[in-house]
Amino acid sequence: MSRSQLAYRYLVGALLLAPLIRLAPVSAAEKAQQLTLSWSNNFLTIHDSRLPGGELKVHYLEAYCRPGSTNRDWGETVIKHATELLARSPDGKSLKLRCTLRDRVRVTHEISAGDDAVTFRLIATNPTCQASDVHWAQPCIRVNTFAGKGQRGYLPQCFVFIDGKLTRLPTDPWAKQARYVPGQVYCPANVDRRDVNPRPLSPLVPSNGLIGCFSGDGKMLMASAWEPYQELFQGVAVCIHADFRIGGLKPGESKSIRGKIYLMRANADNLLRRYEHDFPEHVKKKP
Repeated sequence: MSRSQLAYRYLVGALLLAPLIRLAPVSAAEKAQQLTLSWSNNFLTIHDSRLPGGELKVHYLEAYCRPGSTNRDWGETVIKHATELLARSPDGKSLKLRCTLRDRVRVTHEISAGDDAVTFRLIATNPTCQASDVHWAQPCIRVNTFAGKGQRGYLPQCFVFIDGKLTRLPTDPWAKQARYVPGQVYCPANVDRRDVNPRPLSPLVPSNGLIGCFSGDGKMLMASAWEPYQELFQGVAVCIHADFRIGGLKPGESKSIRGKIYLMRANADNLLRRYEHDFPEHVKKKP
C-alpha cells in the first residue's frame, strides 16, 4: 500500500469517527461543572459544582420600586408583583419568567447560563392606558455561602470600583445615617440621589456598574452589572445588589434592560475586560 493510500484511509477513518466523538454524552462530572439554572418560590438558583456550596441563590426579584424612595417608608416605595416560571430548557441552561405588577405592567425575563456568566434580557411593558411609576428593581444576590461568612464577616470580601480601582468594603468614608440601617448604597452620577434605597447613602460615586464579592478561599469572584442601573447596594441579608433601572413607563411603552452575573476566577483585570466588552456604554471615552 502506498503512502498516499494509507493517508487516505486514516482520513476516512477520522471522518467516520468525528460524529461519534461529537455525540458522546457529557459525563456527570462535566455536567456538574457547568452553570445551570432553576427558579422556585421567587429564588433563582445558579448551580455549578465549582461554586462554594455548589450553588448561588438570588432573590429574583425582591422588589419593584417607585421613585422618591431614599427618604420614604419602604412600604410606600414597593409596587407589589407576582412572578411565574414560563419555561425552562431540558438542559437547565435557560429559563423564562414573567413578572406582573399590581399596576398591570409586565416584565419578561429571559435568563441564560454560559460558561462562567449568567445573562439577563428583560422587556418591561406597560399595556395600560395609565402611566406607570415603576422606576427600579432589586435582584438580591445572597453571598453567605459564596463568601463563607455571615453578616459581620463578609463585608471585606465585597467590592465596588472607586476612582477606577477595585475597592473593598467598607469604603472610606462609610455612611451610617439613614431611615434604615445598616447597609451601604452607591449612587451613580446620572441617577437622582432621592430615588435609591433608604439605607445609608455613600458620598462616593462608583466608577462603573460593577459590584462583587470574593469567595471564601479567594480563588473565585462573583460580580453583577446591569444596563441601565439605578444603584449598587450592600445589604442586610448577607447580600449585594446591582439594581436595574426602568425609569417609568408611558401607556403602551416597552423598554429593554440587560444584566450579567459573572462567576469566574479571581482576576479583577479579566473581570473589567469582560464587563467593558458586555457594557460598552459604561466605558468612559478618553478625550
